[in-house]
Amino acid sequence: MTVLLDQPPDDAALSGYDLAHLKLYLRLLDADREGADWREVVQTLFGICPASEPERAARVHSAHLARAKWMSENGFGQLLGPRLN
Repeated sequence: MTVLLDQPPDDAALSGYDLAHLKLYLRLLDADREGADWREVVQTLFGICPASEPERAARVHSAHLARAKWMSENGFGQLLGPRLN
């Protein structure tokens, strides 16, 4: 089991954390696309209660969603490895 951090890495390159949490990022992107309530998402995916920890829940959700979006727009190319010319 991998540990979920409150703040994912914000490096310009994929990290081990990113690779370990690809499924989480995909689930976040799906939930966002479907318009799911972020409070339900953070409760389900991170186990953080937004009623008892509202600031942390919002921060964790928004930080990971931002990283998921970065990966979908930029980081995915790094998953494919070097490009062939």
